[in-house]
Amino acid sequence: MFSQIEEVERRLDTLEYELSRPEVIQQQSLYQKYLKEHFSLQPIVDTFRKYRLTKEKIKDTRSLLNDSDREIRELAQIEINKLKDKLAKLESEMGLLLLPKDPKDEKNVILEIRAGTGGEEAALFVADLFRMYGHYIEKKGWKMDIMSQSPTGLGGFKEIIALIEGKRVYSQLKYESGVHRVQRVPETETQGRIHTSAVTVAILPEAEEVDVSIDPADLRVDVYRSSGPGGQSVNTTDSAVRITYIPSGLVVSCQDEKSQHKNKAKALKVLRSRLLDMQQAEQQSKISQERKNMVGSGDRSERIRTYNFPQGRVTDHRIGLTTYRLEEALQGELDLILHPLLAHFKAESKKGQVTHPS
Repeated sequence: MFSQIEEVERRLDTLEYELSRPEVIQQQSLYQKYLKEHFSLQPIVDTFRKYRLTKEKIKDTRSLLNDSDREIRELAQIEINKLKDKLAKLESEMGLLLLPKDPKDEKNVILEIRAGTGGEEAALFVADLFRMYGHYIEKKGWKMDIMSQSPTGLGGFKEIIALIEGKRVYSQLKYESGVHRVQRVPETETQGRIHTSAVTVAILPEAEEVDVSIDPADLRVDVYRSSGPGGQSVNTTDSAVRITYIPSGLVVSCQDEKSQHKNKAKALKVLRSRLLDMQQAEQQSKISQERKNMVGSGDRSERIRTYNFPQGRVTDHRIGLTTYRLEEALQGELDLILHPLLAHFKAESKKGQVTHPS
């Protein structure tokens, strides 16, 4: 392990030299590439340097074990024990940092939330989850841009799609894909019965143009007037855009902007990310099965998490985590679920039992 880290340290030194060269700074694409690699290697080297420094402190402190003063010897032993504990933690941390990185971890994401089983109640829960992620994104200092939405008359959404931009967004949200189930009494329920509904969440890494090549000849672009709930026109010009990717029949629409050009750009961004997701899924299995593994069909029985309102409970079924802090979670305190989730999958990755979601 240590020879591997020493290689990483040498590579980091090389990158620091390259990033200081005017020729590299002038080539922004190369500069950004080196900067991204430097950013990914820095934590490993920093931890290794702390480890090395801790070993030196232990060596220096050992000399005090032969001191003539008994109190100094005892204090030295206490200090050595503390440093050994620190050394073990740093060694464990280095082992985790050396695990193969998911190349998508640094990417922004396309968040897609869709109503599944449960009719209007599912649509309302789409809105609740979108607000929950919105609060979390705000706390993280990320940026969210709505790409497309299909509102219902009661304040819910059949689906809503947004781009989330920030530092290592995919690494934090990649395990949110799947069926999210809600158990509560709907406002329209007169007899106080608890209903179970479900929505699907998909987290797609944002695809850049270099990730997915699209031949313009494979696209059919249609423009139309934007419409709101109930079909009423909300725009007097044909600014809404529908793009069909002819080879697969994949359709993406966007009508949130008043500008046709902006709507087209947003629709292409979503299309690119969906195509990238499909390509990556193809590498592992058939596309249809991969999508089913990711978000299921929206049926109540397929779920990764349950939000139980009567009990104020959130349960993540993959790791058996239950917390009675539902309101806090809905206000964006998602780290109380995401941190244990990420720790679990990181530990499983170390055992070689888990692959990253695609």
